[in-house]
Amino acid sequence: MRSSSDRPARWRKSSYSNAEGGSCVEIDDANPGRVRDSKDPNGPALAFTPSAWNTFVTAVRTGEFGNV
Repeated sequence: MRSSSDRPARWRKSSYSNAEGGSCVEIDDANPGRVRDSKDPNGPALAFTPSAWNTFVTAVRTGEFGNV
C-alpha cells in the first residue's frame, strides 16, 4: 500500500543475491524500509518504518542474528 509520501520505487538487488536465484532480495532506495523478493517483482513488498528498518539493518551488520 502506498501513502501520499511514497516516491516511485527504485529497486536495487542486494549484493548478497546471486545469478542462480538464491537469496534474491531487493530494497527500494526511494522508500527506505520497503523490501521484496526479486524473483517475484510483481508480488507483494514488505514495508517497515524507517526507524524499524534502520534497527534491523544495524542488527544484521553487528551480527545480532548470527552469520546471515
